Amino acid sequence: MSDQLTLSAEARDRAGKGASRALRREGRVPAVIYGMNEEPLSIHVEEKLLNKQLGTGHFFNSVIFVEVGGKKIRTLAKDVAFHPVSDRPLHADFLRVSEHATVHVNVPVRFENEDASPGLKKGGVLNVVRHDVELIVDASAIPDDVLVDLTGFDVGDSIHISAVKLPKGAKTAIDDRDFTLATIVAPSALKSAGSEAEAAEGE
Repeated sequence: MSDQLTLSAEARDRAGKGASRALRREGRVPAVIYGMNEEPLSIHVEEKLLNKQLGTGHFFNSVIFVEVGGKKIRTLAKDVAFHPVSDRPLHADFLRVSEHATVHVNVPVRFENEDASPGLKKGGVLNVVRHDVELIVDASAIPDDVLVDLTGFDVGDSIHISAVKLPKGAKTAIDDRDFTLATIVAPSALKSAGSEAEAAEGE
């Protein structure tokens, strides 16, 4: 299960672009906490700490406890806006969630047992179609990743979501089709050799 993260914050008493720019000059990032039929709460967080948590790879699929004025608020990160040139975080949005709320989160896809895939062993290439999957899960049981077992897959095979055992209690947000996670394709050398052979047969 994904770790729970803690982010210290301070309440923002002034809104507006000028106030936000002043905060950023001080190494702070303006943010807002909303949801659960409560008033939005304007806050600011330390840019270094936010960057550190963004670097964990689990920022968007972990429960984040935002500490404001001695109170911990259970949230999920919904969006972070970045500067188009410097990539510095400019603003963050957090959604309040209750402990066992049903939430939508994007969970990374991880592939295992590549050495048990006949297609990859003969030089095929794993072509990843989806790097993450949107799951509907309990906020207290958000998985770290979706594991895809490559055992038995050969060149030309497609790996669909139906072939994956999802974590207990989780279901995919897309439920109207059996979407593709990855395919195993022949490397270009194998492809060209195959097409040359076909051309020779046709002559």
